[in-house]
Amino acid sequence: MSTYKYTLSVVFLLVFASFQQAIAQDRLLSIEEAKSMALSNNKKIKKADKTIEASKAKKASVYASNKPFVEASAMGVHVGDPLNTLLPEFFANASLGVTQVIYAGGKINTAKKMSATAVDLYTSQKELTDSEVLLEVETTYWQLINVKSKVELANTYIALLTELLKDLTNSYNAGIIYKNDVLRVQVQLNQAELDLTKANDGLKLLKLKMAQLTGMSNIDFFVKDTIGNDVVLLEEVSPSMAIVNRPEVKMLKSAIEIEELQSKVLEADRKPTIGLNVSGVYANGKQVNFTDGSDDLTSYYGLLNVNIPIFDWGSRKQKVKEQDFKIEAQKLELEETEELVALQIQNAYLELQQSIQKVDISTESLQQADENLRLNQDRFDAGTVTGKDVLEAQVLWQKAHSDVSDAKANHRISKANYKKVIGDFK
Repeated sequence: MSTYKYTLSVVFLLVFASFQQAIAQDRLLSIEEAKSMALSNNKKIKKADKTIEASKAKKASVYASNKPFVEASAMGVHVGDPLNTLLPEFFANASLGVTQVIYAGGKINTAKKMSATAVDLYTSQKELTDSEVLLEVETTYWQLINVKSKVELANTYIALLTELLKDLTNSYNAGIIYKNDVLRVQVQLNQAELDLTKANDGLKLLKLKMAQLTGMSNIDFFVKDTIGNDVVLLEEVSPSMAIVNRPEVKMLKSAIEIEELQSKVLEADRKPTIGLNVSGVYANGKQVNFTDGSDDLTSYYGLLNVNIPIFDWGSRKQKVKEQDFKIEAQKLELEETEELVALQIQNAYLELQQSIQKVDISTESLQQADENLRLNQDRFDAGTVTGKDVLEAQVLWQKAHSDVSDAKANHRISKANYKKVIGDFK
C-alpha cells in the first residue's frame, strides 16, 4: 500500500512540475513579443495614433471647404399690438440656401496642401515615438536579462563565500588562523547578500517598467536566462544617407513646408474674395403675401459678395515678412539638426565598436579569472595559500562575470541605439 502511495506521489509531483513548466513557458517574454505588445498597447504610441487620426479628420474638413454649403432654417413668429396691424399675428417661414466660394485668392488649395503636409508631419512624429518606445523596450529587456544574471551570479558568489567561510571557521576553531581572516570573508559575504537584495529589487523595478511600456497588467513573466555570445559589428551607414530616414528631419521639413504654405495664405489675404449665395424662402401666415393678400409667400434671392482689401497701413504686408523670417529661422534649425544628427550617428557607431571591444576584453578577463580561482582553490586545499588569496580570487571572479554580463547587455543596447539613429529601428 505504501509503495502504491509513493508511486501516486511521484506521478503527482511529475504532473505538477510539468504544469508549472508549461506555465513558465507560456509566460516567457521574447524581445519580439515585447516590441509587438508595445506597438499595440503603449500609451505614447496610442496618443501619436490619435494625433494622426485628428490630422486626417482636419484634412477631410479642409477638403470639403470648397464645396457648396447648404443651409436650412425655420422660424415661427407671433406679434402683438400694434405690430399685428402691419404683419400677420401668426406666421412661419422657412429658407434653404446654397453658398459657394468662387475665389479666395488661392487660400483653399493652399489649406488643402497644408492639411496634407500636417498628416505627413504627425506621421513622422509617430515614427519618432515608435522608435523611442522600441529602444526603451529593448534597453529594458537587455537590462532585465543582465540583472537576472546578476541575481544568479550573486547566489553563486554567496555559495562560494559560504563554503570558504566554513573552511576558515574550522581552521580558526582549530587555532590555525587568526579571527580577522574569518571576519574578512564574513564582511564580503554580507556585502554579497546586500548586492543580491539590490539585484532582486532592480529586477522587480525593471519588470514594472517593462509592464508599463508594453501594457501588461502584471509582472508575472520571464525572460531568457542569458545573452548570447553573437557579437557582430553592423555595417556602417553613411550619415548623409541615414539623415534622410530620421523622423526628426522629416518633421522639420514638413514644418518648413507648412510655414511656406502659411506664407501663401497671408499673401492671399491681400487678394479679393468672391462668394455667391442663392436662397429660397417660403412663409405661411394670415395674408402674409403682400402682393395678393394670400396666406402663402414663396420667393428667392441671390447674393454676390466681393471683398477687396484696399488699405491697411501695411499690416498684411508685414505679416508676410514676419512669416518669411520664421521660415528662414526654421531652415537654419533644419541645417543645425542635420549636423547634430550626423554627429549622433558617428558617435553611436563608435559606441557600438567600443561595446564589442569591451565584450572581447571582459570575456578574456573572465577566462583568466576562472583559471586564477581554480588554481588558488587547489592551492588552498593543498595548504600552500591562505584564505585571503582565495577570497581575492573569488572577488576577481565575481567582478569578471559581472563585467561580461554588463558588456554583453551594453552591446545589445548599443546595437539597438545605432539602428535607431540611422532610422532603421523596427
